[in-house]
Amino acid sequence: MKKTIVYLLALIAVLALAACAKKESENAAPTSTAPATGELKIVATNYQFDQQQYTVKKGETLKVTLESKEGAHGIRIKDLGVNIGTNQSKDVTFDKAGTYEIECSIPCGSGHHTMKAKLVVE
Repeated sequence: MKKTIVYLLALIAVLALAACAKKESENAAPTSTAPATGELKIVATNYQFDQQQYTVKKGETLKVTLESKEGAHGIRIKDLGVNIGTNQSKDVTFDKAGTYEIECSIPCGSGHHTMKAKLVVE
């Protein structure tokens, strides 16, 4: 009976991890087959980004780089499907014009909830 419960729990854990992995890949940042034409560098320190607003041109493919100078941070732009971790880069094509919120995606302390900036795609 105990072995059956252990096997059942292991199966549930495997299925849960498989479901999470699939969801993560569906929400991955948009990448492009076109080569990056430039770089958008965002620098993070505790509870703030180096700029309040970043501006890019619609249709550009840029290498988006997050540099964390203090603490562990990530950036998420929900409406564009962008999610980049600490000191990582990803090529992103900005194909939707508008103003988007950039937020820290890694809980970084008491000021985490205010760690936001704007991205303008024009």
